[in-house]
Order: sequence, then C-alpha cells, then structure tokens
Amino acid sequence: MVPVRLDSFDVFVAIVRCGGFRAAALERGVSSSALSQTMNALEEALGIRLLNRTTRSVSPTEAGQRLLERLTPALSDIRLAIAEVDELRDRPSGTLRINAPAPAVDHLLCPLVFDFMTTYRQVKIEIVSDAAVIDIVEQGFDAGVRFGKQLAQDMIALPLGPALRYAIVASPDYIRRHGQPRVPHDLVGHDCIKRRFPGGTLVTWRFAQGGEEIEISPTGRLTVSAAHNELQAALAGTGIAHVLDDYAKPHVLSGRLVELLSDWSPILPHWFLYYPSRRLPSAAMRAFLDYMKNYDWQASD
Repeated sequence: MVPVRLDSFDVFVAIVRCGGFRAAALERGVSSSALSQTMNALEEALGIRLLNRTTRSVSPTEAGQRLLERLTPALSDIRLAIAEVDELRDRPSGTLRINAPAPAVDHLLCPLVFDFMTTYRQVKIEIVSDAAVIDIVEQGFDAGVRFGKQLAQDMIALPLGPALRYAIVASPDYIRRHGQPRVPHDLVGHDCIKRRFPGGTLVTWRFAQGGEEIEISPTGRLTVSAAHNELQAALAGTGIAHVLDDYAKPHVLSGRLVELLSDWSPILPHWFLYYPSRRLPSAAMRAFLDYMKNYDWQASD
C-alpha cells in the first residue's frame, strides 16, 4: 500500500463533519481543490472510495463510515496529546471551538470570550451559534452551552452567567391599538409573535405567580426562528413578544417597548457550559474554565 499522510485523515474527518469540501476548506483556510487532491490521494493510497460525491452533497461510503468511527476518537487522543505538550509552554495556546444558542452567545459568551482573549492572546476561539441539540464530540467542538435538561450524562457542566428571566413585551403603539393584558389568559386573542425551535416545535410561554403555574401556546400571524427577529417584530408593533430579559431591557428602558405581566415572569435556571468528562481538557480549555469561574458578570452588563 502507498504510504498515507496522517494529516489526510484529519482532512477526511473535517470534510464529513462540515458536510462538504467548501465548508471544510473555509474552516481550514485552504482551497477546495487542495482538499480534493488530498482526498483523491488518500482514496488512491487505500484503494477504496471513502466519500460519495454529488453536486449537492458529500457523504461517507460504508468504508468511509467505518473509518470515520475509528478515526474520531483516535484524532481526539492526538489533539489531547498535543494539548498536554502545550502545557509545557509559558502560556496556553491552540483553538477552542464552542457551540451555543444565539441568546447565550449574544449576552454571555461573547463578552466573556472578548475579555478572555485580551489576557490569553495565543488562544484562538471559534463560536458557532446553534440552537439544535448536537453531539459536540462528534461535531468537533471542545464545549457547548445549553440548559441543564439538554445535557448528556457523560458531560461535565458548569453554570454560565446568572439566572435567566423571560419578558413579555410589546410596543406602546400595539398596546394603544389592542389593549394591555393583565393576566396570562388575556393573551388569548392577542397577536403573539411565535418562535419555532430548530427541531420544529413551537416555543410555549410559561408563567408563575404565588405557586400558580400557567403554560400558554401563543397564537398569532407571525412565526420566526430567532429571538432577534421576534424582538424586531415587537419593535415594529407587529405583536407581543416573549424574549429573554437581556434582549428586551435596553428597549424597555428607552421606552420603545413596554413590559407586560412582569409579576408573572418566573426566574429560570441559568445556562450551562459543558464539555466531555471522558477526556482531560486542554491547557487552553482549563484556562478558559478558570477564567469563566472568576468572571464578573455584573461588570459585563
């Protein structure tokens, strides 16, 4: 068999993980043709096709899938070995990839990462906004951010930021035209702005007061998939929005939005940053975790 370059296997895994040559090339900072040449050489050296290629998609063959299942943990061990060597350096270095929903990215992760990178200038960080529940190990991430109930059992989870609170908001113009709800049941008949999760389910609105808990499936003409767009719609007077308080607060303070049913808004658990328990974190990851534990969230507001 023709000798195989070990970095060719890393290219193969990246192409499958990214879903194609172009995305993998962008991630690695090279051309698509360079990755194509590497894959052609790898398949020729192994004497078997690893990828099914069409004009629209790339997927592993049966042989490619078997190889992928063995390569993923092996490459993870190699990266860990490199990270352990990196501990001998004066300062942590390398790249951290973090997957998190957009609200956590906007209000917590970005301020934390920006400050961290001013202290650890040799660490590179890639943040991917994604609300879907994924396997962060399979997708090549060092850490993820989700609510506690969405975490796999083999993960170590640390609190990220303060407790959360949702706010019900509408523009003054909408309230003038349609009236102001006083209790959650008054929302029935109002034009509520609905939001759909990546998996297809619609977000339900939960309320609590004095031991009473209410859950409402909002009705309205507009459905969006992002909190930013829900906020935009409320600012435009389209309807009533249900967004995290961090999104609403600046606009409530400026008078562009009015908070409704504030005495019915429950305090929710905070986000969690999680990472695999099966392997030791790299020096860069440990530095990031230590920085996060001592971070002043009040100063970041």
